[in-house]
Amino acid sequence: MPVGTKRSYNSSTDELTATDLIFQGTMKGLLPEQVADAGADIILGNTYHLGTQPVSENQTPHIMPTFPTLKGKEVLSAAGGLHQWMQWPRALLTDSGGFQMVSLLKFAKITEDGVTFQSPYDGSYTRERNCMLIICILYYHTGSECVLTPEESIAIQNAIGADIMMQLDDVVDVKETNYERFKEATLRTTRWLDRCIAANKNTASQNLFPIVQGGVFTDLRDLSLTQLMERDSPGYAIGGLSGGEDKEKFWPIIEHCTRRLPQDRPRYCMGVGFAPDLVVCVALGVDMFDCVYPTRTARFGCALVDNGQISLKSDVYASDFSAIDDACSCSTCHTYTRAYIHALTTEKNPVGCHLLSIHNIAYQVRMSAHALWL
Repeated sequence: MPVGTKRSYNSSTDELTATDLIFQGTMKGLLPEQVADAGADIILGNTYHLGTQPVSENQTPHIMPTFPTLKGKEVLSAAGGLHQWMQWPRALLTDSGGFQMVSLLKFAKITEDGVTFQSPYDGSYTRERNCMLIICILYYHTGSECVLTPEESIAIQNAIGADIMMQLDDVVDVKETNYERFKEATLRTTRWLDRCIAANKNTASQNLFPIVQGGVFTDLRDLSLTQLMERDSPGYAIGGLSGGEDKEKFWPIIEHCTRRLPQDRPRYCMGVGFAPDLVVCVALGVDMFDCVYPTRTARFGCALVDNGQISLKSDVYASDFSAIDDACSCSTCHTYTRAYIHALTTEKNPVGCHLLSIHNIAYQVRMSAHALWL
């Protein structure tokens, strides 16, 4: 079946692309070279969080009063971008921060200008776990506001230096039933796209993808598709899905969008990672995916295999000295046994999560490639 061409700074190949996510310039528990060795050609950075983290703080202003405190995009700009900061030599994609309109909705105020996020906690720094994200620990500076406009989203992504950037879109929870709210978001997403295009200072080296919105309403998806394709972008994302909607609604919307989107441009379905969804979406013409699933599953002590997943915390693996998957070429499967990883995970040793993350990323990449030939 025809698959769109993946365009990136270092390659142009006909293949599926599965992306993994990063915050604070790192994959939790993995080195960049380990992610690359597992087969990942591209990773995704979270613009909202990279806009505030990492922080280079002057802890001794009385000794070095001229040493500045830098945060987020200032650090990344000084470092020469996220590629240089984390020593990642392959392609890099950034989201726009729009997803946080859903995941942090109770802390957000959405207007035509952009989105204002407010942390509700007292104190200096707090942590909140959000299991929808691949790196579970998120940091919020309490008592302060983060204003994310289309222009600021692009400024952060320009500082990151991503090869593929996403426009800031107005994201609505797909389970919302208010048609007028989806229509408002669809039209606003187009207006914000134009502001993102105007704000992009690195058009020669950074590709900006618009995001098709409209919920599960085909007329709104058509409206969004028509407006966005008038901008003749290098690729297109399908957003606003993978939020718990029924598959009977999800898959038809994917087919509806891919049928109209240009086949010679990458078609990126955001937030998809479960095996059945990957296989069906590939059959429907999707070229790119991102999901937290491989590493989040690893943190729960589970390994991805052809018939789903296995929990290596189970005592059944305590004396199983075989590899997780004999057909897998990852370093975990070549070196370690199920029994060893069982011992690590039951003792909550982080090395167990580390080894499972390597395997799960390698499996997801391999499974995505195999989906082309099903």
